[in-house]
Amino acid sequence: MTSPVLPSHGQARPLALAQITLTGGFWGDRQAVNATATLAHCEAWMERLGWLANFDRVADGTTGPDRPGWSFSDSEVYKLLEALAWESARTGDPEPEAAIKRLTARVARAQDPDGYLNTCFGHGDQPPRYSDLEMGHELYNTGHLLQAAVARLRTHGEDDLVRIARRAADHVCRAFGPGGIDGICGHPEIEVGLAEFGRALGDERYVEQARLFLDRRGHGRLRDIPLGRAYFQDDLPIRQADVWRGHAVRALYLAAAAVDVAVERGDDELLRAVERQWERSVARRTYLTGGMGSRHQDEGFGEDWELPPDRAYCETCAGVASIMVSWRLHLATGDVRYTDLIERTLYNVIATSPSADGRAFFYANPLHQRVAGRPADPDEVSPRAEGGARAAWFDVSCCPTNVARTLASLHGYLATSDDDGLRIHQYAPCEIRAELPDGRPASVDVETAYPESGTVRVRIAADADAPWTLTLRVPAWAEGATLTEGGRTRPAEPGLVSVRRAFRAGDEIVLDLPMEPRFTWPDPRIDAVRGCVAVERGPEVLCLESRDLPDPGALDSLVVDPRAVPRAVPGGAVVRGRVPDLAGSAWPYRADPAGAATGEWFDVRLAPYHGWARRGPSSMRLFLPVSADPPPTHVNAEGISAP
Repeated sequence: MTSPVLPSHGQARPLALAQITLTGGFWGDRQAVNATATLAHCEAWMERLGWLANFDRVADGTTGPDRPGWSFSDSEVYKLLEALAWESARTGDPEPEAAIKRLTARVARAQDPDGYLNTCFGHGDQPPRYSDLEMGHELYNTGHLLQAAVARLRTHGEDDLVRIARRAADHVCRAFGPGGIDGICGHPEIEVGLAEFGRALGDERYVEQARLFLDRRGHGRLRDIPLGRAYFQDDLPIRQADVWRGHAVRALYLAAAAVDVAVERGDDELLRAVERQWERSVARRTYLTGGMGSRHQDEGFGEDWELPPDRAYCETCAGVASIMVSWRLHLATGDVRYTDLIERTLYNVIATSPSADGRAFFYANPLHQRVAGRPADPDEVSPRAEGGARAAWFDVSCCPTNVARTLASLHGYLATSDDDGLRIHQYAPCEIRAELPDGRPASVDVETAYPESGTVRVRIAADADAPWTLTLRVPAWAEGATLTEGGRTRPAEPGLVSVRRAFRAGDEIVLDLPMEPRFTWPDPRIDAVRGCVAVERGPEVLCLESRDLPDPGALDSLVVDPRAVPRAVPGGAVVRGRVPDLAGSAWPYRADPAGAATGEWFDVRLAPYHGWARRGPSSMRLFLPVSADPPPTHVNAEGISAP
């Protein structure tokens, strides 16, 4: 069965990628751009910068201290291989298949006879193997190699890439197993790679090694650094932690591996630990966009309620990793809140990163850009993770390949099955051709213009002699949704709504989600946005760009009227705002409120955050200050309500 994640058991089963085909729409278009532009773009940059030649130089014995790229550049090649494997299986196009063979041949030549594979350590004048477990990323690189091999194994069968990965995994088990090096990698990833590789091959040794790495972490095995051991998640055992902390991508990759091991080992304590960490981290350390990571200094989580919009890091890779964790938790538990967060993250982090042509990317995703960034040179490497403009490539370029592998396999996150039916979690035009364990067909066609429209039409594509259950997710924000089937319309409360019967081909079920734009109020404990409001429409968070103001310089002085309900317009929404008359002074503090009840009211146009800066550099903000007259009339116990 082809799927990025395939646990041996759980409350939900992922469908095989071959059973789902995106047929256009928001995500189908982005998947097509990824296939036709992004994959080749990534390979070209790695060739240009010498990251691919690093493998050739190891094979030829010519590598040395002048090796280009960071120690983790090997992982970008492996993430690209994973994306190519999913893409080759999705379309059968000869180009990704040729690229897989081309890249695999170069990687194979660099592997040592004992299975060790790395271009930064262990050869010529390079540092010895495993001499920098904190920052060397050797095991991290191997973890991404294993995930690439999983994609290849599940879509093609065993080939040279899978054999390379097996030798590398065997080496890791020998080197770090019982009686070997009592260490861990500073950047988690080997754990999730080993667990999924073990599942794909049916080899328990690899799952056991993943478990061993998990149990070793949190006991101070890595040296302390100025950022603290929490940066590596080596400050506290994972079973004892209540929240994610430290480097966001590291924390989330580790959590994904913990779910994998918990499911395979029947370890309820470990699974409950990750659920507990997810709950608090989502409730107190996650941005409205689904973005994770408040701090630039360590690309990490901040403390509870530390969610500054202008200094938000929200790394694109952390969005990918968040989806990895939530998808695994959903498969294990069947809980719909995990797929709710996946939707939020997809539309407001993953969709935000790539440019329309798939050849430039955001690395960080702030919620407030005070100064318009400079246009990025498409022929230059960006040295900065932030900057207000999508860049063609980065000095640390983990995000383009992470976006590529996510989009190439995205259709695998749309639906699941169980013994009695089909569940659709994400809405996009698609064809689903599934079969239940007893042979009943569960085949449907989905027609929708979501998220521009909230109408989702599900048409049954095959007769079934026996009843089965079709279940649709109603997002948490969708109060007032309705379901129509058999000529009857009924309310569809947030959560799950189901229809069960012996369906006939041509039967239609229509889910209507309310798409009116809505105010969203932040918890008052988030100091950075107290006195502000955001606007959402469906799954999309909206933002204000300076381009859409009569005076672009007024972006940070505009206030909105919370009494005026946001109004839908094509491609976004309109709120009522004004720009107070704020006189300049020699001191930015005063004895009385400034600018209250001044300025003329006018319509302020908001657009989806995922499209910001696509018309050129601009300043932008997502949370908008509210006018001091009057305040919102009601804020509930959670601090989130419309006036």
